[in-house]
Amino acid sequence: MSDFNKPDDGELKSKLTPMQYEVTQRDRTERPFQNEYWDNHEPGIYVDVVSGEPLFSSLDKFDSGTGWPSFTRPLVPENVTTKTDRTHLMERTEVRSSSANSHLGHLFNDGPQPTGMRYCMNSASMRFIPLSQLEAEGYGEFRKLFDKR
Repeated sequence: MSDFNKPDDGELKSKLTPMQYEVTQRDRTERPFQNEYWDNHEPGIYVDVVSGEPLFSSLDKFDSGTGWPSFTRPLVPENVTTKTDRTHLMERTEVRSSSANSHLGHLFNDGPQPTGMRYCMNSASMRFIPLSQLEAEGYGEFRKLFDKR
């Protein structure tokens, strides 16, 4: 993703849905239980809706009961960054994509083992690539992860 050039704001507004834009560019949060992937159980990977960088795998997804897609770890750790978020009168750890700097969600330390982490993400910040489409979409390198399981 080192050659990724983030589109300008006008192009992002035309490329993304209003919810995708608000979440990724304005750090908003979509409603729980009313988003695309909170209950998706299909095998595949989740990529940044702006840059396409691989973020999470269904192999690390779990039902957190929160109404948002939650993961125990990133698929490619270098593709996510964290920073302290002091909005809403609390301190949290915000998760952003590395290349596009998209707001993805927040990280909490109340997840299941083996990591104990809960990457609580917004569906609007991601695009799901089903296992059957990994090669066609250019993500064939991740197929082997599913072959092992």
